[in-house]
Amino acid sequence: MMEAHEKGYFTEENSVEVVTGRNAGAKDERLKQVMEVITRKLHEAVKELEPTQEEWMQAILFLTRTGQMCNEWRQEFILLSDVLGVSMLVDAINNRKPSGASESTVLGPFHVADAPELPMGSNICLDSKGEDMVIEGRILDTEGKPIVNAVIDVWQANDEGFYDVQQKGIQPDFNLRGIFRTGPDGHYWFRAVKPKYYPIPDDGPVGQLLGHLGRHPYRPAHLHYIISADGFETLTTHIFDPNDPYIHSDAVFGVKESLLAKFNRVNDPVRAKAYEFDGDFWDVTHDFVLARSRA
Repeated sequence: MMEAHEKGYFTEENSVEVVTGRNAGAKDERLKQVMEVITRKLHEAVKELEPTQEEWMQAILFLTRTGQMCNEWRQEFILLSDVLGVSMLVDAINNRKPSGASESTVLGPFHVADAPELPMGSNICLDSKGEDMVIEGRILDTEGKPIVNAVIDVWQANDEGFYDVQQKGIQPDFNLRGIFRTGPDGHYWFRAVKPKYYPIPDDGPVGQLLGHLGRHPYRPAHLHYIISADGFETLTTHIFDPNDPYIHSDAVFGVKESLLAKFNRVNDPVRAKAYEFDGDFWDVTHDFVLARSRA
C-alpha cells in the first residue's frame, strides 16, 4: 500500500513530486528544503533543455573532472561557483548593508591570516619591484564619523599579477601584505606598488568551460581589504582600478561600481621624495564606511 508521502510511479510530468515526496521523512528540515528547491529547479532545466543521453553524460564527466582537480591547495568547485556568479550572489545575500555602508565582495583564495602589523605609512612592497603607489583614505561610520582603532588587513598581487604565496622563493614572505590600525581621525595610508590584472586558474575543466563560452579568465587589478572594528560588522572587500582593461568583465563578477577607486598618476618630485619614491608614482584614495553590528 502506498504511503501518504509517496506520489505514485515516476513519469515525466510528475517527476518533481515523486522525487521530493521520498524526502518527507528527512530529519533535517533545512536539508529537506534545500533538496526540494534543487530538485525542482534541476528537473525544470532538464525538461526545458531536453538533453540527449550523450549530453547528460558530458555534464556528469565535467563534474567528475572538476572534482578530480580538487586538492588541498586548489578547489575547482569554488572556481566553478565563482565563474557562474554564485559566489558573489551568496556573498551579496549574506552581506546586505544599510544605506551608505561600503559594499563587500569575495575574499579570494590568497589571504594569509598571520600577516604582520605595521606602522601606518609603511611600504608593504618588500622587493622594490613595480610602479610605486601610495594608498590612503578614511574608515568611517554611516554618520561620517571616523572610527578609531579600526584594523585594516590588506594584500595584493604584484606588478606581474602574482601573490607572494604563488611565488615562494621568488617573492619575499608577506610581500604586499600588512595590517594597519587607525588613529582617532580614522585615517589610513600605506605604500605599495600598482597591482596588475591576472587570470584565475584556467588549466582545468572550469577554464575549458570559459573557453567554450568565449569568456576570458582575467580578474581586473585590485587590492584586498578586511576591515574590522569593535561595534561594527567586519567588511571584506576590494578596491579596483577603473581603467583596467578587464574592469567590465571580471571573470568572477567581483567588481561593484562603488568599489572603483581613484588611481592618479603623480609627477611631483617633492612628494615622491617624502614617500621615498624615486620618481612618478600612483596616488590612490578611497574611504570605507562600516555598518554598525546588528543587535
